[in-house]
Amino acid sequence: MPHTPPEPSVPSPPAPAPVLLADEPGSFPYSVLAERHPAIVGQVREAFPYGPDRHRALDALLENCTKGVIEPLPADAPGRDLWGDWGMDEHIGRSWFDIPWLWSESWFYRRLLDAVGYFGPGPWQGVDPFRPFKLAELESPETDEELAALDDLSDRPVDEQAEALLHGSLWGNRADLGFRLSDEGAEARAAVPALVADDSAALWSLLDGADTLCLVADNAGRELVPDLLLIAHLLAQGRVRRAVLHVKPYPYYVSDATTADVVDALRRLTRARGAAAAYGRELWAAMADGRLTVRAHPFSCAPLPYEAMPDDLRAELADATLTVLKGDLNYRRLVGDRRWPPTTPFADVTAHFPGPVAALRTLKSDVITGLTPATEAALVAAEGQRWRTGGTHALIQVRQR
Repeated sequence: MPHTPPEPSVPSPPAPAPVLLADEPGSFPYSVLAERHPAIVGQVREAFPYGPDRHRALDALLENCTKGVIEPLPADAPGRDLWGDWGMDEHIGRSWFDIPWLWSESWFYRRLLDAVGYFGPGPWQGVDPFRPFKLAELESPETDEELAALDDLSDRPVDEQAEALLHGSLWGNRADLGFRLSDEGAEARAAVPALVADDSAALWSLLDGADTLCLVADNAGRELVPDLLLIAHLLAQGRVRRAVLHVKPYPYYVSDATTADVVDALRRLTRARGAAAAYGRELWAAMADGRLTVRAHPFSCAPLPYEAMPDDLRAELADATLTVLKGDLNYRRLVGDRRWPPTTPFADVTAHFPGPVAALRTLKSDVITGLTPATEAALVAAEGQRWRTGGTHALIQVRQR
């Protein structure tokens, strides 16, 4: 009888790791809920001349988020049905610290917008409570320096420009490290590399003649500018035919980018000098002719992992040649906000994603996957667990299929 070869085995997805909570005093999630969120309430309170009603609402939020339990949105609150679908009802009556950290963090920003009257009706309707902080960063001397560095970059070979702009996007507001091409051997000599995973070769292979790039933005200001510069370069060089920039539909996580922030960043570029202005004009023209579009899907503000994305968004991302997710929060949502062993394969925990996907992320929270055992051991030996949250390490990870 003829020999029938066995069917190829399909790797089983990893068993789910525990979801991150904020119930352990001294942990990073606990510090965010117990310390960072109250500080944000205070900063927002001081940034605008809110009246007594807004002050009372902010005081109530401060009391609730530190000592209270999850309370439902009012029946007429915008987006209440969505939040019902996203798990609000099952968390009502529970401490903020005893539910998934991703959910309670997202809930804080939704309730903060309620407290400042963002959803109206009223005089504060649509006023971004984080706008002063975003604009201050965008107008900072550091931004001037980073944009001026583009003039030197324009004399470099195209491939070097692309690599520098990629690293500018990766490191966000440390973008100047990317614009100024550094000692090529520094990473190899470092005991603990700054880049703990580097799939940039796979990333460039997917971007070589790509039809559609979806870039899911993270922060506004000095972190959005290098994202836009990378997109401008890819469009101008013909490496991608069109780009779709996904932003938040409303202010979120203090500095997350909205459509208004994209406009601010483009204006900042177009009124700059030299190469920066040329990039700005390229982006402005690309938006006008449809090569660059902005998308603000409601799920961008969901307190859920991308595995739970709705069908319309799944279909859109499935059609992209590549989806690039920027930043820490998007990484947590991509792999699941869980205590994965750091050596869990990135491809396994992103198998749910509907198409090729890349993560560009500076490490600012506990979640991590895709490290080699040697890299993890070196990081722990040098820094304990501080490497996970300090923002001094980054990664480029790609799942090609």
